[in-house]
Amino acid sequence: MTDQSVPVPPVSDDLEAFKQAFRRHAAGVAIVTARDAAGSPVGFTATSLASLAAVPPLATFNMARSASSWPAIESTEHVVIHLLGLRNRDLAAKMAGPAAERFSGDHWEDGPHGVPLLRGVTAWMSGRIVERFPVHANAVVVVQVEQGDVGSDDDALLYHDRRYLRPLHLDD
Repeated sequence: MTDQSVPVPPVSDDLEAFKQAFRRHAAGVAIVTARDAAGSPVGFTATSLASLAAVPPLATFNMARSASSWPAIESTEHVVIHLLGLRNRDLAAKMAGPAAERFSGDHWEDGPHGVPLLRGVTAWMSGRIVERFPVHANAVVVVQVEQGDVGSDDDALLYHDRRYLRPLHLDD
C-alpha cells in the first residue's frame, strides 16, 4: 500500500534554480513497464535511468510515489526497461501521456514474465526488482537485469528543457 502521508520537507528558495538546472541537463529517455496487481499493463517514461553495476548487472530508476504507476512498481517483482532511439519519439510521447492510452495499439506484446515488451526499441532489459528505497515522496528502484536484447541501431532520444532532441556527434 502506498503511504500518502510521507512528510515533504520544506521547499527551498533555490527550487526554481534546481528545476532550471535539471531542465538544462540532457538525459536519455527510457520506458519502464510492469503489470499491476490486477494484471493490467502499466508503464512510464523515465529519464533517471542509470547503470549501477556490471556484476551483477544492476540498473536504477527514480520515481514519485504519487505516480500512477507506483502501486504496480511497489508490488511487482519484474519490470522491463526499454531504451529509446530517435525512431521512438512518438512512443515516448504516448507513454508519457494519459495512463489509459499508454497500451492502446499494437506497439507492445507480452515479454518475459508476462511484462509488456515494447516493439522497435533500441534495447530492452528484463529484470527483477531487488530494492526500493523510499526518499521523501519518491523512491529509488534497483533492478537486477536477467535478460535483454538490442534492436536496430539508432541515435539516442534525449530529453532536454521539456523537448525531445537528437544527439550531435562531435567526433564526425
